[in-house]
Amino acid sequence: MRSLLLSVLAISLLSACQTPASTKPVEFLDERSAMTVGSLKEPIELVPDVKTGMAARLTGKHISFAYLGPVEWDKSGTLEYGLWVHVAPGSGQQLADIRSPAAVTLQLDSGPVALSPIDAPQLGRSAYQPVAAWGQTAYFDLDVPTLKLMAASQKLELGVKLADGNTTYFFSQTDSRAVLADYMKARAITAD
Repeated sequence: MRSLLLSVLAISLLSACQTPASTKPVEFLDERSAMTVGSLKEPIELVPDVKTGMAARLTGKHISFAYLGPVEWDKSGTLEYGLWVHVAPGSGQQLADIRSPAAVTLQLDSGPVALSPIDAPQLGRSAYQPVAAWGQTAYFDLDVPTLKLMAASQKLELGVKLADGNTTYFFSQTDSRAVLADYMKARAITAD
């Protein structure tokens, strides 16, 4: 019995050592476009504020959630950046079109950053997969200075306009600075 317990423990420890962090940066070559695409393995999850989330749970409704992740498109040394955003509204909420002007705002320590939608390059596969079929997904313009601000900011919030004109906010539950700093390091984006 003791040897079985030690074997299970050893296997668990070895598998834990081999399991990469879910937010580790990844890169793939898109054969369709001949572009190298750099992203996070999994996007950063954002949740609604505690008050909104608790109210939804108490009434048995589904809560809203959002995800975001940086993307680097490298076509023969020409680099472009984008911010992938996926927002899934909860029960009883209806989003405005997230691609409309001023519909999505990033809140950082340095203040709000209005996001401008872009058309991402046509690839054979996406850098990230939408989490919910009923959600909205869009790419937004991202430049290196804004990515650096995101990596240095303790505050990472996403403001999304609702169909009724109000704004709902999503917050990162974890400190995303290390994740974004690792991404910048993997993409050879210097902090200076």
